[in-house]
Order: sequence, then structure tokens, then C-alpha cells
Amino acid sequence: MADNHFMDNPTQMSKQSLTEHLAELRSCLIYSLLAVAIGFAAAYAYIRPIADWFFRPLVRVLPEGKSLIFISYQEGFFFI
Repeated sequence: MADNHFMDNPTQMSKQSLTEHLAELRSCLIYSLLAVAIGFAAAYAYIRPIADWFFRPLVRVLPEGKSLIFISYQEGFFFI
């Protein structure tokens, strides 16, 4: 991992070599991708409650005895 001591003093940021800048960029990208992966896994684990929460207002206004029907896979994402 890259040292973050450069972040303590902004004037030292300009004194970094190209490889140090690239190392810092790599570590930021890794942390960002890791955060996205964790968020995706958490959302996927709770997909049913999340979908119920999104569709609850639509289901409330449906006529009695009717349900949501999606003809294609992507239609479920275009409910707004």
C-alpha cells in the first residue's frame, strides 16, 4: 500500500514522483472497487426487501386481485 503521509501536507503532493502518484491512484481505485463490491453484495443479500420497498406504492394502487406483470427482464427496473 502507498504511504498516505503525502496527504498530510498538500505542498508535498506536487513533489511525488509519477510512480508514487500511480501507487496512490491504484490504492484509491482498489478501495473504491472494494466498497462497490461490498455494497453490491449487501444489496443482493436483501434484494427481496429492497424490491418490496420500491414496489409497495405501486402495489397499493393496483386493483384488487391484480398483480405486477413484467414481460421482459428489464421491465422491472423501469417502473418509474
